[in-house]
Amino acid sequence: MGTYRVMRQDDNGNRFVVARDLDRAEARRLAAEFEARGHKQMYWVEADGTARPETADGTVRNA
Repeated sequence: MGTYRVMRQDDNGNRFVVARDLDRAEARRLAAEFEARGHKQMYWVEADGTARPETADGTVRNA
């Protein structure tokens, strides 16, 4: 099992690490919580070192 991080992209396309060293379930929960707050930024979960990020609901986005 690897570690996961929650990422955020703002309106200008800047990407930030929001949280890291989480298990997958906790990372997905946290990303979903931020999404539910209605922020205009995009949040997603990705494994550290992966090129295939996933959305808060677990679907893989095209990188």
